[in-house]
Amino acid sequence: MEITHLEAIAAHRKKRRPVALLTWLESGRSALLTKTDLASSSLAAPLSPALVDALESAFRRDRSMVVTSEAGEVFIHVFNPPLRMVIVGAVHIAQALAPMARRAGYEVIVIDPREAFATEARMPGVELLTRWPDEAMAEIAIDPRTAVVVLTHDPKIDDPALVAALEAAPFYIGALGSRRTHAKRCERLRAQGISESDLARIHAPIGLDIGAEGAVEIAHSVMAEVIATLRGRHAPALPQPE
Repeated sequence: MEITHLEAIAAHRKKRRPVALLTWLESGRSALLTKTDLASSSLAAPLSPALVDALESAFRRDRSMVVTSEAGEVFIHVFNPPLRMVIVGAVHIAQALAPMARRAGYEVIVIDPREAFATEARMPGVELLTRWPDEAMAEIAIDPRTAVVVLTHDPKIDDPALVAALEAAPFYIGALGSRRTHAKRCERLRAQGISESDLARIHAPIGLDIGAEGAVEIAHSVMAEVIATLRGRHAPALPQPE
């Protein structure tokens, strides 16, 4: 690997930009592309549709691979920044979800302005931010390697968190609450200028439909939905009481 590529990869990772090193195995030619480059028309050498599809899959699956292109075999080496989960609300579901996310390789940040909830005793081993979510999330800089999970069931906390998440580009946004609760939530967000297309980005009721009951099972359903979204799978939401 060329030293210039190593330096560029380090710089991209510092800024949490997904990047891939492509090496054409026959010629030894290499090129470094960010995920943003795939949507750009300014590439020096346009990529074939098959290679673009392979790159998108490699980024999504966090998996390096060899693919066959029109110019021969290409090794795609993916350098993704670490996954993060931002949990808004240090509630019982969060207590179960945070360790699951950490075991799955996510950096976990819990935001809750209620200092009685956001304590090390309740949420050990995670970063705790006891500020309002819109302020905290602006500082975190939500990006496409981040999942945002909103759990307080309190509009004063949840609504600013969702607005901040929708203004950013996380790969997942989920919010706790029944269909009736979410319908009221959407009315409030529309009044703040949130579009229908953005509202459709919110997974609510949160979690996959696995018949979950109680905080631990709901946490499992949320973790499963986050993974399914990251990997490009889709499944029905978890039904919750009206």
